[in-house]
Amino acid sequence: MRKRLKKRSRKAGLPPGTLVHIGERRAETAKLTLFDFDPEQYQEKQIQTVGEALPFRDRPTVTWINVDGLHEVEVLKELGERFGLHPLVMEDILNTENRPKAEDYGEYVFLIVSELSYDAEAQQTHKEQISIVFGRHFVFSFQEKAGDVFEPIRERIRKCGGRVRAMGTDYLAYVLLDSIVDNYFTVLETLGEKIETLEEDLIRNPTEETAQTIHRLKREMIHLRRSVWPLREVISTLQRSESPLIQKETGLFLRDIYDHTIQVIDTVETFRDMLSGMLDIYLTGVSNRMNEVMKVLTIIATIFIPLTFIAGVYGMNFRSMPELEWRWGYPLVWLAMLSVGGLMLYYFRKRKWL
Repeated sequence: MRKRLKKRSRKAGLPPGTLVHIGERRAETAKLTLFDFDPEQYQEKQIQTVGEALPFRDRPTVTWINVDGLHEVEVLKELGERFGLHPLVMEDILNTENRPKAEDYGEYVFLIVSELSYDAEAQQTHKEQISIVFGRHFVFSFQEKAGDVFEPIRERIRKCGGRVRAMGTDYLAYVLLDSIVDNYFTVLETLGEKIETLEEDLIRNPTEETAQTIHRLKREMIHLRRSVWPLREVISTLQRSESPLIQKETGLFLRDIYDHTIQVIDTVETFRDMLSGMLDIYLTGVSNRMNEVMKVLTIIATIFIPLTFIAGVYGMNFRSMPELEWRWGYPLVWLAMLSVGGLMLYYFRKRKWL
């Protein structure tokens, strides 16, 4: 199982703003992709150095630079210095264990959100930190690895369709957030199907593996909740923001994504309640089966107590026991024992203990 917690001890004792990558190395080399567009034209290119992006810094168009791979600290440090990003912002980008948040730095807005994906082979969700910075003419997105949910957005830019080419950087940041939130529904649908299947197994034939699956899914819900709940605060902060970088029209779209976030939270809470109920049902079923076994064993022991007593009495080797000399003594003892056992069984059935 992949470790979810990452070591932060390397930051101990260092001054604020020191750039240290905290997280897994998920890409071989940092990959920088640049999109520059307006309603009439667009450019797309892979850039090898930060210097190749500088000619686009002061252009009136929208420039989107996506960075895949955060382990090359020097590349990110140069990018932050060339575009005037605060060292604390770059520090948070490199620390992949941050809580989702939104901060207004005046000339730009800084966002941290969590992208979720489901690994069917490992049967667990994976979280990736996505950092977004948008100013008046630029948008940066920082990811831990290549491969994301942004490809449909790139296609929309290439095809010159919709609002993304006609509106500003705030709308592009909204579209990036919207694609991340929409992907939550995909992950939740997969988990919902697993919960439905698990519920059927719980009713038909619960096993120890069923309990392990319930515990694993409950753990997944905890991590989902940690990712989704702060996102509501992020969207709410953007809605209430008085930053000139966020247009009034974009605020309407942010209201929609806020509603989607609430739906995701409600779904996560519903799944948590379902799993808690399923665990209770499983434990109750195990307890009931144990009670049934104990009841049967108790009845058997109860029936054999008087039979054992009779056998014990006639197992004593005393000379003055007249029954030992009777011709029909042995059959009579068997008859007495069977009669006692039969009467006890009849009594138990009459009381509905069997």
